[in-house]
Amino acid sequence: MGVARGGMTSLAESYRHCEAVTRVRAKNFYYAFVLLDRERRGAICAIYAFMRRCDDLSDEAGASIEALESWRGELRAALAGSPGADPLWPAFASTVRRYNIPARYFEEHLDGAGSDLTRTRMGTFEELYRYCYQVASIPGLSLVHVFGFRSDEALLLAEKCGIAFQLTNILRDVGEDAGNGRVYLPAEDLARYGVDPAGLAEGRETGRFRDLMRFEADRAREYYRESRPLLDLVDPKCRASLWALIEIYSRLLGRIEASGFDVLSRRIRVPAVQKSWIVARSFLGWTS
Repeated sequence: MGVARGGMTSLAESYRHCEAVTRVRAKNFYYAFVLLDRERRGAICAIYAFMRRCDDLSDEAGASIEALESWRGELRAALAGSPGADPLWPAFASTVRRYNIPARYFEEHLDGAGSDLTRTRMGTFEELYRYCYQVASIPGLSLVHVFGFRSDEALLLAEKCGIAFQLTNILRDVGEDAGNGRVYLPAEDLARYGVDPAGLAEGRETGRFRDLMRFEADRAREYYRESRPLLDLVDPKCRASLWALIEIYSRLLGRIEASGFDVLSRRIRVPAVQKSWIVARSFLGWTS
């Protein structure tokens, strides 16, 4: 299907657009998504495309609160049945309705994206947790609605899984974020380990930097451990995809640890061949 009458993007074209965005932009997520059936994969891609746009509006040149609020207005209009011109809206609105995903999730995600424009430091872990919830747990909660779950416990576990993912991202990007004026590691932890935020921006290790990173990595590991029962609470058809996603992020944390937390001068990644092997193992049921 192409473009519907009046120049509006058709539903099928919208889903294809969202999948293309995800394939290009979701370096870790897309590997796990390929294990899903077409309908669920399309739904996850629609959610990702929306959230990717939120993040871009807070990160790219010219980012502003005004642009995010305009996007919030488009979100509300799309969910009310009046999608704007952006090609992601038909697929996104269809997904939210089909899987009964609470609209407040997307408002909260926008709040998290907006905080990147209004604050550059986290004072406490409680503040960081709230931020991680908005930008990473909310996508996880949306994902679990698409997967299907048999107990409300799955929602709490999905929240913890998102926290683990975002802490992993923060550890990987410490140097890059500091160079952009953002330090997500809590000020209380920086002070405890004698780490100077200015040194992070300059690529210098100060104080007990690697001890600090070990502390935060252990914190992330605990959230991975606590969220593991989530695998048993989602639709069995989706467990391979979820396992692969968690495994890829766990491997990323493992590579950060194995590097001795050498994250200020380079970006640590999970090689594509390893991601492909994880997906293959999951598909074959070799998840022990």
